[in-house]
Amino acid sequence: MQTGRSFLFLAAMLLAGFLAAACENNESLATIENQNTRPAAISVSVITVKPESVRDVIFLPGTTEAWQDVQVAADTAGRIEWIGPREGERVNKGDLLIKIDVSALKAALEHAEAQFQLADDLYQRRRRLYERKIIAKEELDQSATQRKLAASDREQIKVKYSHGFPRSPISGIINNLYVDAGEFIDTGKPIADIVNIERIKINVRVPELDIRYVIKGQKTPVKIDAFPERMLSGIIDFVAFKADPATKTFLVRTVIENPLADIRPGMIARVVFVRRVITDALMAPLFALVDKGGERLVFVEKDGVAQSRTVSIGVIEGDRVQITSGLNPGDHLIVKGHTEVEDGMKVSVQ
Repeated sequence: MQTGRSFLFLAAMLLAGFLAAACENNESLATIENQNTRPAAISVSVITVKPESVRDVIFLPGTTEAWQDVQVAADTAGRIEWIGPREGERVNKGDLLIKIDVSALKAALEHAEAQFQLADDLYQRRRRLYERKIIAKEELDQSATQRKLAASDREQIKVKYSHGFPRSPISGIINNLYVDAGEFIDTGKPIADIVNIERIKINVRVPELDIRYVIKGQKTPVKIDAFPERMLSGIIDFVAFKADPATKTFLVRTVIENPLADIRPGMIARVVFVRRVITDALMAPLFALVDKGGERLVFVEKDGVAQSRTVSIGVIEGDRVQITSGLNPGDHLIVKGHTEVEDGMKVSVQ
C-alpha cells in the first residue's frame, strides 16, 4: 500500500515538471514571435530646413531681330551702270551702293548751275550799283528774287541727280541684293537689304499677370537655342503699353550685344525675367514631395519617428521647390527613404 502511494506521488511530480517545462517553452516561443513581428526602424537620410534666398523667375521664348534692318529703294528710274558691294559684304553709312544712268539729269544740272551763276552775277552788279545809289531798291530786290529762284532750281536738280547714286543709310551687311548691272530699275523698286547685327533685339510676349514685374532697363539673362552653352546678358529696351488684343500679351524687347556677329535674326531665344527675390524661402528638393491621393506630403524626422506634413508649394527653381506652409526652420526633412515610411513609423537617420 505504501509502495502504491509512492508511485502515484512520483507520477504527479513528473507530470508537474512536464507542464512547467511546456509553459516555459511556450513563453520563449511567444517572446521570439514578438521580436520577429516588431517593425524595425527604417533607414533614412535627412536635411535640416533653413531659410535661404531664391529668385522667382519666368522663362519665355522670343525671336531675335536685327538692331537695324533697312531696305534701300531706288528714288529714280534708269539703267544700272555699276554695282558696288555684294551680298555678305560690309558697308559703312554713306557708302555708294550702285550707279544709275542719270546723264539727262547731269545736263539739266549743268544748265541750272549756269542759270544760277548768271543770276548771281547780275545780283552782284546791281548790289554794287545800288550801293552807289545808281539804281533803285526795286531793281536790286528783283535781282535777289531771280537769284533765289535759280538757286532753288539748281538744288532741286542736284537732289534728283544724286538719286542716281544711292548710298547706304546705315552701317551693316548686305543681306540681299535685288539688282544686276545693266538692268533697268524703276522708281521705288528695291535695291538691297542692309542689316546691322552688332546688337540683337529679342522680342518676347509677356503674359498680363507677369508684365508688372518687367521694367525698362532691367537686366535679363538670355540663352540662344543655337548656342546652348553660352549665357548672355540683355537689357530691356522697350515694354509695350498696350496688350495684343488676340493673345492678351505685352511685347517686351530686350537687347544683347553681338560682337561675334554669329547670332542672326530669326533665331529662337529664351529670356529669363526675374519677378522677385525671396530672401527667407524654405526650400525642399522636388523629389522629397510625396503624392498621397492628390495631397502633397513630406516626411520629417522627430525623435526617431517619421511625421507626415501636408505642404503648400510656391516658387520652383530648378530641382527645388519653395514650401510655403507645412515646414518650419530647423525641421529634419527626410530626403532618402521617404517613399518607404508612413506617419508614426520609427526611422534611423544615417
